[in-house]
Amino acid sequence: MKCARSVLAFVAAIAAIPSAAAPFTYTNERFGTVCTFPDDVFTDRQPEPDNGDGQQWLAPDGASLICSGILNIDNDTPRHFVATEKASTEAGYKVTYSRTGKDWAVLSGLKAGNIFYERRLFGKDGVIRTVWIEYPPAVKPKYDPLVGAIAASLEGP
Repeated sequence: MKCARSVLAFVAAIAAIPSAAAPFTYTNERFGTVCTFPDDVFTDRQPEPDNGDGQQWLAPDGASLICSGILNIDNDTPRHFVATEKASTEAGYKVTYSRTGKDWAVLSGLKAGNIFYERRLFGKDGVIRTVWIEYPPAVKPKYDPLVGAIAASLEGP
């Protein structure tokens, strides 16, 4: 039921974009990470890494989307993850928004001059599932309406 609501919310979000195609749902075989996005926006599917942990897509306007999973070998928590990211001293990286729940975390901010949005699900199966969307500020009006729906579509088994 959750997936159906996510897809419906996503369809509503992309309906506002002229000539938007039907959403594409990606499922990662290794971790079962699922995310849905418009494949007429993110058109350039990159080669899957050798470890099979996820997939990246690029858009012609400089945006990118990553849907992936990692093993939570350090037993990380949403609060710890957010605190670590907010304390980062990486040049050009700044978290401007964050929220956490029992098994999820959301961050957004700036990285190397681009806007980013990241959602992580901390699964009971020991896997952290992530969707990362990054785009240049010049295309903010195009991506801001999509980010929430894409992030909400993130799920796993």
